[in-house]
Amino acid sequence: MKARLIYHVKELTEAGDIIEIKIWQVPKSNDKPHGVKYSLAYIRGGKRVVGYDNAEGKGDHKHVGSSEIPYEFKNVDQLFADFYRDIKRLRGENHES
Repeated sequence: MKARLIYHVKELTEAGDIIEIKIWQVPKSNDKPHGVKYSLAYIRGGKRVVGYDNAEGKGDHKHVGSSEIPYEFKNVDQLFADFYRDIKRLRGENHES
């Protein structure tokens, strides 16, 4: 089975920021044990300020500024929640609403 794009959205916010999310269904493997490949990015001023992905050979991780941090993937719903929580935190919004 080839990778199959199952979700893609690219949004331009009122502030001019970009939120882009891509989710693919892939065969389960040592590299992608959950059968999902993903790339989520929040771009402000032309630079990625937050990103989550599981690029080939790197496993699950997130980018915050220039730092790369391991990420514990649980499921797609949690991935979305974590990503949007980070965006709200960066924007200075209350992340509990």
